[in-house]
Amino acid sequence: MRSGAESVVVVGGDGTLSEAAEGFFEFSDDLDVLPAAINPSATLAILPAGTGDDFARGQHGSRTLLQPWIEALIAYLRGENKARSIDVLYGRCNGYEKPFICLNASTMGIGGETAGRVAAQGKFMRNFSGEFRFVFAAVGALAAWRERRVRITVDGREVADGPMNLVAVANGLYCGGGMMLSPDAKINDGKLDVITASGLTRANVVTELSRVHTGGHVKNPKVTITQGTIARIETLLAQDAMPLEADGNVRGVTPVQFQVLPEALRFVSRF
Repeated sequence: MRSGAESVVVVGGDGTLSEAAEGFFEFSDDLDVLPAAINPSATLAILPAGTGDDFARGQHGSRTLLQPWIEALIAYLRGENKARSIDVLYGRCNGYEKPFICLNASTMGIGGETAGRVAAQGKFMRNFSGEFRFVFAAVGALAAWRERRVRITVDGREVADGPMNLVAVANGLYCGGGMMLSPDAKINDGKLDVITASGLTRANVVTELSRVHTGGHVKNPKVTITQGTIARIETLLAQDAMPLEADGNVRGVTPVQFQVLPEALRFVSRF
């Protein structure tokens, strides 16, 4: 961005796209100061080639072939397609001391454990689809998980305080290889969606895993979704810190804070 580049094209998945998006911003030494765009007119584009491709999936509602994305990029470079402004999330984990950019979604608890297991999968597992790899990792994470107390505030209002299975903060529609954690999430509404699952047994979690790809889990009264602009997820004991992933990359642990940066990034969409 500093060299004057106007367009960056990512060939990869959500993690690579997220790392590229982070390069569009400059962090202040004072982490309470929001990141600044290095070049506000620069654009980011994706040619999906990753494990889950959830951000790209959210632009269409399902996973699609690579060719239409190539055609959309060519049309943009010819001036026949436009970029649109989208929201990004500014996160601070590890006791609010480690800053990062999240483009699509971040999960903690079982979700964070699952992402770590997916990243550690060997060559054999990479022969399978991204959806299968995520489900396989989720089953292992579930077997090892224990609930721990989590306190969540959204825009300064406490929305949850108790034992949690999973907490997620979503900007996009999908995460975890096609899981629709928040069916109403939009990448340009100026809001983040906080999803919590509290008090679920292992059997309950398995049931919800079968429904989460269509958003059916939101009918469970133990699953809640709260919208806002700033969310803080606190674990009160060091031994209760939850692993945290953002866009498929393991970033650190809770406590963590997320804040929306409305329309902070220009993205080349297919539509």
